[in-house]
Amino acid sequence: QVQLVESGGGLVQAGGSLRLSCAASGRSFSTYRMGWFRQAPGKGREFVSAISQSGGTTYYGDSVKGRFTISRDNAKNTVFLQMNSLNPEDTAAYYCAARSRPGHTTRPNDYGYWGQGTQVTVSS
Repeated sequence: QVQLVESGGGLVQAGGSLRLSCAASGRSFSTYRMGWFRQAPGKGREFVSAISQSGGTTYYGDSVKGRFTISRDNAKNTVFLQMNSLNPEDTAAYYCAARSRPGHTTRPNDYGYWGQGTQVTVSS
Protein backbone atom coordinates (compact mmCIF):
# COMPACT_ATOMS: atom_id res chain seq x y z
CA GLN A 1 0.00 0.00 0.00
CA VAL A 2 0.93 3.65 -0.35
CA GLN A 3 -0.12 6.71 1.62
CA LEU A 4 -0.27 10.07 -0.12
CA VAL A 5 -0.06 13.59 1.29
CA GLU A 6 -0.49 16.66 -0.90
CA SER A 7 0.87 20.13 -0.19
CA GLY A 8 1.47 23.41 -1.96
CA GLY A 9 -2.05 24.65 -2.52
CA GLY A 10 -3.13 28.18 -1.74
CA LEU A 11 -4.55 31.43 -3.04
CA VAL A 12 -3.02 32.93 -6.17
CA GLN A 13 -3.99 35.66 -8.61
CA ALA A 14 -4.92 34.86 -12.18
CA GLY A 15 -1.82 34.42 -14.29
CA GLY A 16 0.19 33.19 -11.33
CA SER A 17 1.82 29.86 -10.59
CA LEU A 18 1.77 27.19 -7.91
CA ARG A 19 3.67 23.97 -7.43
CA LEU A 20 1.88 21.08 -5.81
CA SER A 21 3.72 18.22 -4.18
CA CYS A 22 2.54 14.76 -3.24
CA ALA A 23 4.68 12.81 -0.82
CA ALA A 24 4.23 9.06 -0.77
CA SER A 25 5.03 6.68 2.04
CA GLY A 26 5.03 2.95 1.86
CA ARG A 27 6.87 0.56 -0.33
CA SER A 28 7.70 0.60 -4.00
CA PHE A 29 6.65 4.11 -4.97
CA SER A 30 8.38 3.67 -8.32
CA THR A 31 6.01 0.86 -9.25
CA TYR A 32 2.94 3.13 -9.15
CA ARG A 33 1.60 5.24 -11.94
CA MET A 34 0.72 8.61 -10.42
CA GLY A 35 -2.02 11.04 -11.27
CA TRP A 36 -3.49 14.38 -10.32
CA PHE A 37 -7.22 15.05 -10.30
CA ARG A 38 -9.24 18.06 -9.26
CA GLN A 39 -12.75 18.65 -8.05
CA ALA A 40 -14.57 21.96 -8.00
CA PRO A 41 -17.65 22.49 -5.83
CA GLY A 42 -20.69 20.78 -7.34
CA LYS A 43 -18.67 19.03 -10.03
CA GLY A 44 -17.22 15.57 -10.53
CA ARG A 45 -13.59 14.66 -10.16
CA GLU A 46 -11.65 15.72 -13.26
CA PHE A 47 -8.47 14.19 -14.63
CA VAL A 48 -5.61 16.70 -14.69
CA SER A 49 -2.41 14.80 -15.37
CA ALA A 50 -0.64 11.46 -15.00
CA ILE A 51 2.87 10.11 -15.18
CA SER A 52 4.33 6.68 -15.78
CA GLN A 53 6.36 4.78 -13.22
CA SER A 54 9.70 5.95 -14.61
CA GLY A 55 8.49 9.47 -15.36
CA GLY A 56 9.22 9.03 -19.03
CA THR A 57 5.62 9.38 -20.20
CA THR A 58 3.18 12.08 -19.17
CA TYR A 59 -0.47 12.80 -19.90
CA TYR A 60 -2.58 15.92 -19.54
CA GLY A 61 -6.20 16.90 -19.63
CA ASP A 62 -7.15 19.26 -22.44
CA SER A 63 -7.93 22.11 -20.07
CA VAL A 64 -4.40 22.18 -18.60
CA LYS A 65 -2.27 21.12 -21.55
CA GLY A 66 0.56 23.58 -22.14
CA ARG A 67 0.14 25.19 -18.70
CA PHE A 68 0.73 22.36 -16.21
CA THR A 69 3.70 20.03 -15.93
CA ILE A 70 3.82 16.78 -13.98
CA SER A 71 7.07 15.24 -12.78
CA ARG A 72 8.25 12.77 -10.18
CA ASP A 73 11.33 12.05 -8.11
CA ASN A 74 11.38 8.36 -7.29
CA ALA A 75 14.36 8.77 -4.99
CA LYS A 76 12.27 11.12 -2.83
CA ASN A 77 8.94 9.33 -3.29
CA THR A 78 7.35 12.54 -4.53
CA VAL A 79 5.29 13.65 -7.50
CA PHE A 80 4.89 17.29 -8.48
CA LEU A 81 2.45 19.38 -10.45
CA GLN A 82 3.78 22.71 -11.69
CA MET A 83 0.85 24.95 -12.56
CA ASN A 84 1.43 28.09 -14.61
CA SER A 85 -0.89 30.68 -16.14
CA LEU A 86 -3.57 29.86 -13.63
CA ASN A 87 -7.08 31.14 -14.17
CA PRO A 88 -10.20 31.14 -11.96
CA GLU A 89 -11.48 28.00 -13.72
CA ASP A 90 -8.57 26.12 -12.15
CA THR A 91 -10.01 26.70 -8.68
CA ALA A 92 -10.61 23.30 -7.10
CA ALA A 93 -9.40 20.80 -4.58
CA TYR A 94 -6.47 18.94 -6.13
CA TYR A 95 -5.91 15.28 -5.34
CA CYS A 96 -2.93 13.04 -5.86
CA ALA A 97 -3.65 9.42 -6.75
CA ALA A 98 -1.70 6.22 -7.27
CA ARG A 99 -2.42 3.29 -9.54
CA SER A 100 -0.73 -0.08 -9.23
CA ARG A 101 -2.14 -1.67 -12.38
CA PRO A 102 -0.53 -1.15 -15.78
CA GLY A 103 -1.84 1.19 -18.41
CA HIS A 104 -2.89 4.80 -18.54
CA THR A 105 -6.38 5.82 -17.53
CA THR A 106 -8.16 9.08 -16.82
CA ARG A 107 -10.92 7.49 -14.73
CA PRO A 108 -10.74 8.23 -11.00
CA ASN A 109 -12.13 4.79 -10.12
CA ASP A 110 -9.07 3.17 -11.70
CA TYR A 111 -6.80 4.70 -9.06
CA GLY A 112 -6.71 2.81 -5.79
CA TYR A 113 -4.98 5.26 -3.48
CA TRP A 114 -5.76 8.90 -2.82
CA GLY A 115 -4.47 11.79 -0.77
CA GLN A 116 -6.65 14.09 1.26
CA GLY A 117 -6.43 16.93 -1.26
CA THR A 118 -5.08 20.47 -1.27
CA GLN A 119 -7.13 23.53 -2.15
CA VAL A 120 -6.15 25.82 -5.01
CA THR A 121 -8.00 29.10 -5.33
CA VAL A 122 -7.34 31.46 -8.23
CA SER A 123 -8.69 35.00 -7.92
CA SER A 124 -9.54 37.14 -10.92
